[in-house]
Amino acid sequence: MPELPEVEAVARTLRHLIRGRRIRCAHVFHPIATKPQTASHVARHTQGQRMRIVDRKGKYLLLVLDHGLLTMHFRLDGQLLWFSNSKELLERANRGESGVHVDVALELDNGVLGFADRRHFGRVHFWASPEDCRGLRILGVDALSREFTPGRLAQLLAASKRPLKDFLLDQSRVAGIGNIYSCESLWHARLDARRHANRLQPQEARRLHKAIVSVLARGLECCLHPPPDFRNPEWWFQGLESVLRVYDREGKPCRRCGEPVRRMKQGGRSTYFCGRCQK
Repeated sequence: MPELPEVEAVARTLRHLIRGRRIRCAHVFHPIATKPQTASHVARHTQGQRMRIVDRKGKYLLLVLDHGLLTMHFRLDGQLLWFSNSKELLERANRGESGVHVDVALELDNGVLGFADRRHFGRVHFWASPEDCRGLRILGVDALSREFTPGRLAQLLAASKRPLKDFLLDQSRVAGIGNIYSCESLWHARLDARRHANRLQPQEARRLHKAIVSVLARGLECCLHPPPDFRNPEWWFQGLESVLRVYDREGKPCRRCGEPVRRMKQGGRSTYFCGRCQK
C-alpha cells in the first residue's frame, strides 16, 4: 500500500532511468487504468513528448513533460515495471498466468516503463497543467516539505474537530500519510487516535510533528535500501518490519512497554495501538 516513503523512493530511483527521455508511444492495455479519461486521450497527448521532471506530491508520482504532465497514483497495489525494449514488453506483458500484468506502458527511447495494478484501482492520467488535476489541487502541505513545520501542523490541528487518525489520513490537510504511517506516528507520539485534533496541547502537537517526520524519514531510508527493482514484477519494499513498531502487530508485545498491541476499526480501517502507551 504505497504511501509517501514508498512513492518518494520510486521517484528517486526512477529519475536516472527516464529523465530527459522521449516517449515514442503509449500503450494502454487496460483502459480502466486511465478512467475517467480515455485511453486515446492519454496516448495522444503523451506521444513524442520528453520527460522533463520526475517528482512526487503526496502519494502522486508526477512525470512532467514538455507540455503537461502525467500523474500516477498507485492506490493499494500499483507498481512500476521496466522492460528493456518493446519486444520484451510484448513477449511478457499480459500473457496469461505466465505473463506479467501491465495496464499502461510508455515506450521510451531507452526502454519501456510499465504501470501495473492487477486490482485496477491505480490510475494514470494526462493533464495540461497541475491545476487541471483536482487531486493535486486539493492536497494539503506535503509531510516531507519544508512548509510542514510544527507551527503549520499546530494550526491545522487547531482548525479540525476530527479524530487524530482521520485528520492524518485527510490528504487535504497533510499530504502523503496513509494508514501505516499514521498508526506509527501516533504510537511514537503516544497519542490516542480517537482524540479530537483541536484538543491537543501545544507540546502534544510538537510531539506529533516530530513523530511524523521521524517515522517518514525512517520509512524512506528503508524503502531506498535496497531501492525499488522495476525489472522484477515480484519485488516489493523489503525490511519495513524493522522500522514498524505497531502497524499490523496485533497481539504482539508493544516494543515500548510490552503490553499486547491492540487493533480497532476506525473509519473503515484498522488502527493499531498500545492502550497503555497512548494518551
